[in-house]
Amino acid sequence: MPVIIAPTDSISRLTPTDSNQLFPIREVSRLTGVNPVTLRAWERRYGLIQPTRTESGHRLYSRTDIETVNRILDWIERGVTVSKIGKLLARDDEQAQAVHAERDGVEENQWSQWQVRLMQAVKAFDDRQLASLYAQVNATYPLHVAFQDVFMPLWNDLLRHQGYFGQASEWLFYDAFLRMQAFEQLNRASTCAAPRLLLAAMPGECRKLELLIAALMLSGDDRVVKVLGMGQPFEELTLVCERMKPLALVVFSNHSHNHDLAGRLNRLGLTLDCPLFLAGAASDLAEEDLQDSAVGCLGNDGRLMPQRLQQFLDGRLDS
Repeated sequence: MPVIIAPTDSISRLTPTDSNQLFPIREVSRLTGVNPVTLRAWERRYGLIQPTRTESGHRLYSRTDIETVNRILDWIERGVTVSKIGKLLARDDEQAQAVHAERDGVEENQWSQWQVRLMQAVKAFDDRQLASLYAQVNATYPLHVAFQDVFMPLWNDLLRHQGYFGQASEWLFYDAFLRMQAFEQLNRASTCAAPRLLLAAMPGECRKLELLIAALMLSGDDRVVKVLGMGQPFEELTLVCERMKPLALVVFSNHSHNHDLAGRLNRLGLTLDCPLFLAGAASDLAEEDLQDSAVGCLGNDGRLMPQRLQQFLDGRLDS
């Protein structure tokens, strides 16, 4: 099979028709920032990636392999050691397969087509076209599908790959647009008289957009999510809850480098008069440590988070 190298600016510029392209290790190293020695170690020592080989033994990586490398980098950035990442990747793949089993493959191709159109609007810094596409996607799919399968993959791709001049500006433009849209949706819902759920980020452990999207996933007709400001002191959450008297408090984190997270949450829970939950990638990582505690883990899947929250609140799911 011939090797077809993608355009040299960035993997994020690939279109759905590029999915069969193969990349030599030097190109994968350039696109991901991971040196060839490390890529080989991840393959040989941990079995995290499995590139194909030419007859002469040279490694060839698919776009799926490159996406796996980026997923590995994402977990490393969250503080997970390489030796533990294989289990997390396998779990994520199982969840993805379960979701995909419920969906038509044509729909996944449509997500890629939406992303191509979104990328065109981002590159043109065309906020009107971006707003039009945003409205169309939200009218076509449920909220969790729109964000997890259409909007955020492109956001993550632009964030991870600063491969050409102007890409940082494109990400900032897209990030600001999505934050504004998410904030407006939450603001419209805040006028309801439903009980309020407080959502706070662990300081420095997520980006503003990730927190806003989590709020959107957790909101519903029977509850309004109040997002506390970025940088909210963890030690003052008890005071905030005493004064606001929320339905529950959800702490959000997408990192795992906070090794005492379970202990801090358990101590916080003892001071609260409302239920305490953990959401985000850290929820999946800390679930075992919090298994016998009063802290409920909601996970990081927008489709499941509100279901688990309601089950906890109804007493149908043990923490």
